[in-house]
Amino acid sequence: MTAGRVLTGAAVLAAALLVVTGALPARAALQLADRTIPVLVFVAAMTVVTELLEAAGLFHRVADGVARLARGRTFVLWLLVALLCIVTTALFSLDTTAVLLTPVVVVVARACGLPVRPFALLCIMLANTASLFLPVSNLTNLLAQHRLAWSPVQFVAQAWFPAVVACAVPIAVLTIVHRRAVTGTYSAPGSRPFADPLLLRISQITVAVLMVALVSGMPVWIPAVAAATVLLVATSRRTRVIPSPRLVPWRILLLTSALFVAVETVHARGFDAALQSAASGGRDGGSLALLAALAAVSANVANNLPAYLLLEPAAGADSARLLALLIGVNVGPLITPWASLATMLWHRRLTTLGEPVSWGRFAVIGTVIAVLTVAACVAALVLVRPA
Repeated sequence: MTAGRVLTGAAVLAAALLVVTGALPARAALQLADRTIPVLVFVAAMTVVTELLEAAGLFHRVADGVARLARGRTFVLWLLVALLCIVTTALFSLDTTAVLLTPVVVVVARACGLPVRPFALLCIMLANTASLFLPVSNLTNLLAQHRLAWSPVQFVAQAWFPAVVACAVPIAVLTIVHRRAVTGTYSAPGSRPFADPLLLRISQITVAVLMVALVSGMPVWIPAVAAATVLLVATSRRTRVIPSPRLVPWRILLLTSALFVAVETVHARGFDAALQSAASGGRDGGSLALLAALAAVSANVANNLPAYLLLEPAAGADSARLLALLIGVNVGPLITPWASLATMLWHRRLTTLGEPVSWGRFAVIGTVIAVLTVAACVAALVLVRPA
């Protein structure tokens, strides 16, 4: 049994004991289930969708198009890869960018004869910082959307300016740091044939419909499950291979569920009183900056999800404070490996591809980007803070 399975089993057992023994009151447990089960179903369905899109070749098709569109100009390719990371994160979530887009970016850089590391860092930094745009971009956003009862359009209307700033700062910093590597020219690679053009076309249509449905205002788990079902049927019929249940990230879902229970128990028992007191305040610039900073530090000490859940009561139902909290937990976890699940998944993919990145170097550049980006995003929020 692997260490990961042992950890998952221990976490689930501990969460079950918290519920069975009454450490987490039954009423609080039911409220937690009502709030989080739809989110977990969405995460499971979207993971299946993105894995099947990858199998159909959609991400590689887009990457090939980006490499050709840049026409041998490295800086143009750099900006197009940044745009691809932003769009993928916004529409599919940061974990999708970390897991599925990272190998695509590595393949494109290698095919063009360019250094991989700058593009890999760009990918993971934007996977985290570009996750402010839509509710579906990050699990924390879905939780905040539920608390505020915002539609996806309302979420975008309130978060767009800090979200744009959150993308611009990392791009600027990494461009300056890697300015020699991202200038010049390269030889564009040739296009690759795809095994099943019809399956690719079905995937493209499914994604287009899904994107419209996700911003329509209906509960996001419904179109996600529908898209997963369509792609499962299409893949099994076109390839004659029945997709494996392993497509569903069971371990992540179980760990996340256990984490929800643990944090809710801490809150229900009042063990987080000191943290709530430190994070309390109004919606002035100083209070918003303090909340975002505490959220960013908490995310790097623990993880962005428990950081959000622990500080959510301090933010209350105030839209500006919740957005400041999201800035901290979405944009801030760029320093420690465990601050964001996406970062750990990204590093594992790079290691598998033979392109490991030193955690020490990652922490240095991550600290610079996190501090500058969180500060800039809070400033942007102060300028356009919602009423």
